[in-house]
Amino acid sequence: MNTAALRHRPESEDCYLYSEGLLSLHFHSAKDDVKKVTLLAGDPYMSVLDPATKKPTWKYEALPMKKIGTGQTEDYWGVDLRMPYSRLQYQFLVEGVDGSTVLYSDRGLREDTPENRTENVFRMPYFHDLDRDKTPDWAKETVWYQIFPERFANGDKTNDPKGTKPWRPADHPGREDYYGGDLQGVLDHLDELQALGINGLYFCPIFTAASNHKYDTIDYFDIDPDFGDKALFAKLVSEAHRRGMKIMLDAVFNHIGERSLQWQDVLQNGAKSRFASWFHIHSYPLVPFHDPSKGEGEPQYETFAFEPHMPKLNTANPEVQDYLLSVATYWIKTFDIDAWRLDVANEVDHHFWKRFYQATQAAKKDFLIIGEVWHSSQPWLNGDQFSGVMNYAYTEQIEDHFLKHKLDAQSLVELLTDQLMMYRPQTDQVMLNMLDSHDTARLLTVAKDDEDLALQALAFTFSQTGMPCIYYGTEMGMDGENDPDCRRPMDWSKYQGPVWQRVQALVAFRRAHAKTLGTGTTSLTVDPNGLIKVERTGEEHVVGYFNTTDAAVKVAVEPVLTQGYKAGELAPKGFVLSAK
Repeated sequence: MNTAALRHRPESEDCYLYSEGLLSLHFHSAKDDVKKVTLLAGDPYMSVLDPATKKPTWKYEALPMKKIGTGQTEDYWGVDLRMPYSRLQYQFLVEGVDGSTVLYSDRGLREDTPENRTENVFRMPYFHDLDRDKTPDWAKETVWYQIFPERFANGDKTNDPKGTKPWRPADHPGREDYYGGDLQGVLDHLDELQALGINGLYFCPIFTAASNHKYDTIDYFDIDPDFGDKALFAKLVSEAHRRGMKIMLDAVFNHIGERSLQWQDVLQNGAKSRFASWFHIHSYPLVPFHDPSKGEGEPQYETFAFEPHMPKLNTANPEVQDYLLSVATYWIKTFDIDAWRLDVANEVDHHFWKRFYQATQAAKKDFLIIGEVWHSSQPWLNGDQFSGVMNYAYTEQIEDHFLKHKLDAQSLVELLTDQLMMYRPQTDQVMLNMLDSHDTARLLTVAKDDEDLALQALAFTFSQTGMPCIYYGTEMGMDGENDPDCRRPMDWSKYQGPVWQRVQALVAFRRAHAKTLGTGTTSLTVDPNGLIKVERTGEEHVVGYFNTTDAAVKVAVEPVLTQGYKAGELAPKGFVLSAK
């Protein structure tokens, strides 16, 4: 047995409360190396008389664990249990395929003896309030739609910036171009979004800023005049809520715009500025920015990346924290927003995010927090900072198999299983799953304009654990290379066209089976014919087959939603979804 691969981490994604009083435990072993894992578990204060020694000894039960998944290098084992007094003492008895056995305990590996079975144990001292690990139930049934406001729709030409270009979806926008998109344009098209089936609107920044993308905030407490005003935003939120749509705003708390009051004060007053400690400034006086990436020497102050127009905020400073928390709670209390998406979240102080979590949860029960983190995110996802993150680490695997053909099917299901096991299920359920966004090339472009391939990848994403998100224009079959080309003006001429109808059917399927697809268990396998099989089990049993091979494959299933499925045969680039 490969004992070096045995692993368990207490009070983590390996040991957590899922529902009231129900504790889930996970254990890791090397792939195909362990035959059986048994949990030895009991109340730490319960004892029984040892017949051999006639002395009291710890009373435990032996509970078999089930293999719940297989990743690239690991097998995952799981068991759920309830304890009458909300506390637990435990360890693992592991039997290898080679017949060897070992006890895995809090203090390492031990020989399986009666004495060792009662010593060196893990402890879960008390099952505290589930709220610490809870994520919003409403979010698990949400299909999000990401809106880049400047390019969605121009509903009010009176607020168009100087030099606004005609609305041409075939354009290839430059970084400084304006097309006049605004909040009135979103309000005007809420019925179309409702017809698509969307029940969550995720807005890129809408606060006063100097750019078209608005990630260089000037004033966090006001709507950018290019987009409208607070009264219009309040009306938009009200109308969206009336249609059952949640609202998620984008907050840029890592950095601020150079035209902000705070940074301008620093530029004018230097070290004497009352805002000097709000930033990471290394020397004065401030001179034109030096960009190390261009061989210009070291900068005097820290920024987002090496963007001189975006000085980095010192989010460890209590004054900065208090200011940003007032921003966060203002938009919740005044406009009743439902979620924040947090830009460059991995570069912000953890202490601030813990305060942010407490403040937003106090302002609105079941508030959703999504961080922008492109890599493994455990530090932020322990129930005290974010609900979930933008799940690039998950969806990039899907893209690599379905669209780029860099991964084979077996590698895909193993990697996705590894990703799912990285977090608690209640966290996985509110991860934001997207195949394109304002930061990436569009789905259809990555698919080389193959609509069937793009829709197959999207259908697979919609079948997964986590909240699916559609980038504006995906339902219209829009193209676009990397930023800024992925931010073309919305092509409204394709509303209710062939691609729209296929995406709408996919959204309807997700919404119709929201309970199971939102919270059910997930099993990913490759069948003998090479089809990827997705099984979601909850209130229903939802099954999906996806053909990424080069040949048609027979599959017997009662279809609900299909692509390329006819007479019991699934064509390449096809999928079939069923539900019972």
